[in-house]
Amino acid sequence: MRNGGQLLVESLVALGARKGFGVPGESYLSVLDALHDTQGQLDFVLCRNEGGAAFMAAAWGKLTGQPGLCFVTRGPGVTNASIGIHTAMQDSVPMIVFVGQVGTDMKGREAFQEIDYRAVFGTMAKWATEIDDVARIPEILARAWTTAQTGRPGPVVIALPEDMLTSRTDAAPLIGPARVAEPAPDAATVDQALAMLSGARRPLILMGGCNWTEAGRAALQAFAEGSDIPVVAAFRYQDQFDNFSPAYAGDAGVAMSPHVRGLIRDADVILAINTRFGEMTTDGYTLLSVPVPAQRLIHVHASDREIGKVYQPMLGIQAGPNAFAASLRPVRGGWADWRAKARAAWEAGFDLPPQPSPVDMGLATAHIREVLPEDAILTNGAGNFTVWPNKFYKFGPKARLLAPQSGAMGYGVPAAIAAKVACPDRTVVCFAGDGDFQMNCQELGTAMQAGAQPIILILNNGIYGTIRAHQERTYPARVSGTTLENPDFVRLAQSYGFHAERVERTEDFPAAFARARASRTGAVLDLNISPEALTPQQTLTQMRDAALAAKDKA
Repeated sequence: MRNGGQLLVESLVALGARKGFGVPGESYLSVLDALHDTQGQLDFVLCRNEGGAAFMAAAWGKLTGQPGLCFVTRGPGVTNASIGIHTAMQDSVPMIVFVGQVGTDMKGREAFQEIDYRAVFGTMAKWATEIDDVARIPEILARAWTTAQTGRPGPVVIALPEDMLTSRTDAAPLIGPARVAEPAPDAATVDQALAMLSGARRPLILMGGCNWTEAGRAALQAFAEGSDIPVVAAFRYQDQFDNFSPAYAGDAGVAMSPHVRGLIRDADVILAINTRFGEMTTDGYTLLSVPVPAQRLIHVHASDREIGKVYQPMLGIQAGPNAFAASLRPVRGGWADWRAKARAAWEAGFDLPPQPSPVDMGLATAHIREVLPEDAILTNGAGNFTVWPNKFYKFGPKARLLAPQSGAMGYGVPAAIAAKVACPDRTVVCFAGDGDFQMNCQELGTAMQAGAQPIILILNNGIYGTIRAHQERTYPARVSGTTLENPDFVRLAQSYGFHAERVERTEDFPAAFARARASRTGAVLDLNISPEALTPQQTLTQMRDAALAAKDKA
């Protein structure tokens, strides 16, 4: 006989779970007690806020492909965690959130911290449920694990009533995860897709999602290069295609480059693989007409619910990205110049003029590109500063980007910590604005305690930059609510055991970054960025102007 907490934890171990992120609560003490016996096998990473814990679990799911686990208490605990649940859903990443719940004998009375989890998270998560019978823990957990990973991956919320967790049962724990084969396309449908591409004059591949395998990415790259078709990555998924490939042409996201916008708009056939056509990828749903785009669309997705959800494809294919990529055969047409021009336009974007800031982030990012190892992991939250890791870093086949499609501030620091927990030997660099950093800077304590300390670059300009840019455009000379008074970030980071220093000038950055990389306890570099530094759109306008000037000169 075992209690519900033990049954849950033993089943998680059998499923292959290695880490769980959370904040303790009295509503799930029996789970915490069971985790005492799995240290070194399934570890509980103690976080400082449930929002940070949920971000870590979401980042774990994106990085590893295995459901990120988050343990939080009822009421205030899970409402704090809701930001990570929303982010996991928009990112389409596997995640399971375990929430303590009031006892079954108190439900429906608005008991202390009571929430109806199915009602609250039914539209935010992929699935929200509650386990009232201790014997059903293995059944429901197995379903949750599979649900989180298959089709369009996403978060699952499971409420755990306190008395259920302490009840005893002779039910056996799970013995392992279900093996679900990725859906594959039939040969005739693949032939039809290839025929559509063969007949194109300006074909384009638009790819995204995080559930790619190494073999799947390699197969897609071989097809794109063998067919001379340009590839554009969906918003914040540029790490899923080798940026050094001659087929790669950029990413479709915030501050979309003019040449990427033109590629999507002017393509006559688009092969969209594993993408859900979000607002950012479509430039506010303007690059493709809703519901029937002018471009002939081939939409490939593992979930039938994503095909035709926004855009009606000429050909919809329910298939996993890896199985579909493996089925492709190169096609040839008269579009080599189309691909070459797309690649050249992306390459030209890295020739930036000087930035008006004491620390020129164009030069700093160029230095980072040169010195980071090929398997580096970059993270960021939300803000103008994200233009640097998102637009000016080249992701090879081993590099990764953890960045939220939800536009959630505060994601970058927890994501970087989760990456160091998952991959302690890899270099992890977080880009954070000063406002963004302060949303979860307390998680430096988590990093210190877990021995998972990344490098954090704070782009400190004393403002909420994105909102200030909108404000100054809409309400000129009427600044309100966007100026920040910041603490001493260096002393704050040092109090958490990090190496930390202030970088005042561009020429000081390389040496400071070298010291950060050499630190065994992570590092925080506080970068002196001017409030007048360019917005992403201004930066990309500079890119376009520089590219045009170079073309005219040639």
